[in-house]
Amino acid sequence: MVVSVLGVQMGSLSGIIQRPLAAAAAVAVASVSADFSVKLPSPSLDTSSTSEQIETSASHSLPESKSSLLGHISASKLANLSFVSRIRVPLPSVNFPVPNSGRNFPNVLCSSVASSPLLVNLYQSAELAKASEPAVFTESISTSVPDVLYRWHLPEPSAIDVSGTSDCSSAKSRTVVVLLGWLGSKQKHLKRYAEWYTSRGYHAITFTFPMIDVISYQSGGKAEQNIDMLVNHLADWLEEEHGKNLVFHTFSNTGWLTYGVILEKFQKQDPSLMGRIGGCIVDSAPVAAPDPQVWASGFSAAFLKKHSIATKGFASSSESDMGALDGKREVSEPKPAITEAALLLVLEKFFGVVLNFPGVNRRLSDVLGLLSSGQPSCPQLYMYSSADRVIPADYVESFIERQKGCGREVRACNFVSTPHVDHFRNDPKLYTSQLTQFLDDCVLSCCKNSSSTLKH
Repeated sequence: MVVSVLGVQMGSLSGIIQRPLAAAAAVAVASVSADFSVKLPSPSLDTSSTSEQIETSASHSLPESKSSLLGHISASKLANLSFVSRIRVPLPSVNFPVPNSGRNFPNVLCSSVASSPLLVNLYQSAELAKASEPAVFTESISTSVPDVLYRWHLPEPSAIDVSGTSDCSSAKSRTVVVLLGWLGSKQKHLKRYAEWYTSRGYHAITFTFPMIDVISYQSGGKAEQNIDMLVNHLADWLEEEHGKNLVFHTFSNTGWLTYGVILEKFQKQDPSLMGRIGGCIVDSAPVAAPDPQVWASGFSAAFLKKHSIATKGFASSSESDMGALDGKREVSEPKPAITEAALLLVLEKFFGVVLNFPGVNRRLSDVLGLLSSGQPSCPQLYMYSSADRVIPADYVESFIERQKGCGREVRACNFVSTPHVDHFRNDPKLYTSQLTQFLDDCVLSCCKNSSSTLKH
């Protein structure tokens, strides 16, 4: 659950922090005998017009297949977003097989690739920068597509009112839902959330942090640059047209803290941007103060993934228990394995030290203070669970009460038995009904009132 917030003043501590976290990662790998990664089907490249990808990586792989990564990017769609033309992205290096014939093929390949009409049209339309270094050619070819940090998903055409007569359709098209992922999440994990929003006519952005960027954090490094990039893109989009708004949907403490850093940058860059936030949805968070046990649980879950006890919900002893919202019911709770318990102990000791470093503690206190008392005056929705082993339910409920005491409009839903950041998968009907009601009341209330007035 660490994010760039760990570090504006942590440059000198990066080595100190990186080594224990790397050691903890080794413990995590050793604690599972089977395949450690989540066995999900490999996501296919999205060829529909509803999902557009903005790469922040400077190096890509170009498969031999005609269905290359670049072939799935619609230059015309990207060009329609005016701020995209201002993004400066270096020309990606291309890994291409070199025939073993002894001839000097790299120069020939370099010429043919550089002159490809596909590449020329794509990069001209987006006004991208030329490469600062020549392309690198190797004798091997990578068949995997690197995960991206930031992806823009366009509304599905079927959800758009092309006649322009629907006030609600217009309001949706002027709203971007920004999904801020949890620690260790990837684009494929946030895709189903984005698809739900785009199927209803909203734009969506999915933003994630690679674990390596978090563990190897350095002040002013990639993590901070990626948040700056997102903030600048959102500001550009909002400035294009009056009436555009944002809704933030955060996951766990990483998404929550990222949201806090974004608010901080909005305040410094242009305080009026705070007023363009129409709502905030918080999934499996927050914790109001730095807590070593919470941070240890979050990192353990990110390291161990499906092998972690955090992915296991509670099994109620009776059906009636499912309706209880106080979390005080008879349940069958699985216990962590010995190796996970050891990992949790190591991480808790580690964060007990790190979170008390003056620079780290001061930085976290600034961001958490802003989230506690300086949020925009938009409605808030908290979705959490009594079965969450990373963020205790009473922490969330305590924060909710403080927000209500500040006069905020707050809604909450306790899913009771679902694991951390797994409420949507376990109970999609309840989850989507909460989202629908929240968006109808907060984002679409003005257009519905307008339609009702016209009918009368």
